[in-house]
Amino acid sequence: MSTDNAGTLSPSQEARLRESIGRQTLLGTLGIGITSLAPGRVVLELPFREDLCQQNGFVHAGAITTLADSACGYAAMSLQPPDRDILTVEFKINLMSPAVGQRFLATATVVKSGRTLTVCTAEVVSDTNGAGPVALMQATLMALPTY
Repeated sequence: MSTDNAGTLSPSQEARLRESIGRQTLLGTLGIGITSLAPGRVVLELPFREDLCQQNGFVHAGAITTLADSACGYAAMSLQPPDRDILTVEFKINLMSPAVGQRFLATATVVKSGRTLTVCTAEVVSDTNGAGPVALMQATLMALPTY
């Protein structure tokens, strides 16, 4: 089933996603926060910090990848019932340009959601990179019982 990304999350589903994101200690360490949550679409934000940079001063690919992967995971989770959780099975990321800017947004969208597998795409953009995306991701995620 493809999602049209219309509508809003129920209050309980939004609370579930926010609580789960809050438990992600790596996201907290990196400073990643929520910009928007909707059925099949999640936008997460990473503010620039010098301690997240690689040797040339660009935000490290690992931080950008974590941002995109997490956005995909929560977009997938937004379409799952409360007794299901999500784990990434695989992803492919294309790093399109150096991660320069003060703020990075990952917009993840569900392409196809199934009972077990969900496919998502994510685009990471910078507030200062008008030339296009910093990164593009395609991810496959698996639904499993909540632990």
